[in-house]
Amino acid sequence: MHDREPAVDRGETAEVGPDGYQRLWMPHRMAYIKGEGKPADAGASECPFCRIPSLSDADGLIVARGKLVYAVLNLYPYNAGHLMVVPYRHLADYTDLGLDETVELAAFTKQAMTVLREASQAQGFNIGMNMGGVAGAGIAAHLHQHVVPRWGGDANFMPVVGRTKVLPQLLADTREVLAGAWAAAAPLP
Repeated sequence: MHDREPAVDRGETAEVGPDGYQRLWMPHRMAYIKGEGKPADAGASECPFCRIPSLSDADGLIVARGKLVYAVLNLYPYNAGHLMVVPYRHLADYTDLGLDETVELAAFTKQAMTVLREASQAQGFNIGMNMGGVAGAGIAAHLHQHVVPRWGGDANFMPVVGRTKVLPQLLADTREVLAGAWAAAAPLP
């Protein structure tokens, strides 16, 4: 039998194994791993990216809303502040965006970078789209662009050795900070 103690938030438990290593168990991640709530080929009625805009900003983790796209925090972030720019329209391929959608998606991406630099002193970014399931898109049926802030030394031993990501802030708190910074930021030309 292993020693168990409560871990932080959401009912996770930490376990010390016979090898002396502590393990953080996060059973709620199994839904993500199994693809629950990530219908790769779902229609608009089943798509989480189509549902999110109907929620309040706080409940949907929405940072900002535009006319054709919105910015939302990633529920399973690679780094603190990881957000996505998502068109309201349910489409899978970047080439299917209209010109106005392409322009607003680009403007929101630039604004996200500006806001993340201001709010969290991001030093760099990974920005991109995974087009199709074979390219790594978790929700391939609805286009979305990732904006992942980066800092020197942010990829430490935890994900490599411990297969654990350390995020210093709850998503609701991150959304509040970024939404406030977005609202206060001067619009980009």
